[in-house]
Amino acid sequence: MNTGLLRRFAAGRALLLGAVLALAVPGAAYANTVSVTVKTPGATSGPAGANSEISTHADCAAGLVSGGGINQAIGTGAGVNGNHVNGTAPSPDGTSEYTGSTGVVGTDVTHWLGIGGSGGQVNASFSTTPYAVCLTSNLINHTQVVMNKANTPTTGATPGLVVATCPAGTRLLGGGARTTPGNTGTFKTIAGFPTFNNAAHDFGQKAAADGETNPDSWAAVGWDNSINSSNTTYAYAICSGSGINVSGATVTVRHSEVSGPTTGSTGQTATVGCGGNDGKLVSGGAAVSGGSVTTTDFTGPGSGGDHLNGSFPSTSGGAAVSDGTTTAAYWTAAAHTGGQASSGTYTDAWALCANDGV
Repeated sequence: MNTGLLRRFAAGRALLLGAVLALAVPGAAYANTVSVTVKTPGATSGPAGANSEISTHADCAAGLVSGGGINQAIGTGAGVNGNHVNGTAPSPDGTSEYTGSTGVVGTDVTHWLGIGGSGGQVNASFSTTPYAVCLTSNLINHTQVVMNKANTPTTGATPGLVVATCPAGTRLLGGGARTTPGNTGTFKTIAGFPTFNNAAHDFGQKAAADGETNPDSWAAVGWDNSINSSNTTYAYAICSGSGINVSGATVTVRHSEVSGPTTGSTGQTATVGCGGNDGKLVSGGAAVSGGSVTTTDFTGPGSGGDHLNGSFPSTSGGAAVSDGTTTAAYWTAAAHTGGQASSGTYTDAWALCANDGV
């Protein structure tokens, strides 16, 4: 056999071998370099005074925050209804808050705040635990925070909804919510969830539904069973950095809605997780609502005292994950009523799952 024929035969074998290997590894073209680590310092006691709040923080030693959460210990006895979420939000340094001008307010943030509030009754069982979800990705190596705010709600038992939207050409990775003032005891954050700034979602009034992909906005909802003209609700969207081509990246939404809590002084949880082909959990959201949040404009729960106690990365059974966890795939929402019955109330949880396509 001449040398030219041998070379052609060898080249043909190499091409055939490459084709066989490609068939043997069908997912090779769709690898995902996203990884996350959950960081939490554990619980901080408080708030210790009536009608007050406490701010704690979780920090990424490596990576950038793609989202974060909070878990409130509700207490016992007369204080069971008093501990609620006032905020779960990004921070430039672990202490300061983005509350000034709206728009892009920060880049490459590594700190997350958990802000817990109290009502008129407190006890020593109250505590606040923050969580930071720390992202690394070969593609998404920079992030930016977009903030929007509004003087809302100013009417009792009326949702005050605010939407922050990512810049064009970026991907929403997560988000946060904050309500101020934190010293009234009745004003609190009852929802933070992914959505779309389009007509189909009534420009953020309807939440992203299970299985939808690439939401571009984050909604926050404030709720007060009193009237306060100074109430302000803040929404934060965590977006991929500018100048990154994310056309091959996909963020998938998972959502679960559970009936309750409807009896006074009781709680309800909802848990949802990423599917096998969704990518890695990068953030999540929660709401206590009037239900059907993905098909109708957001409505408030059945009672003015209803509130969130938690929105956090969890196990499939709804238990909060520990510091340093790298395998979190679920998100849990914890809701609670006040002292009154609350018919028609629902608990909602969202998980955002990312595949960077690298």
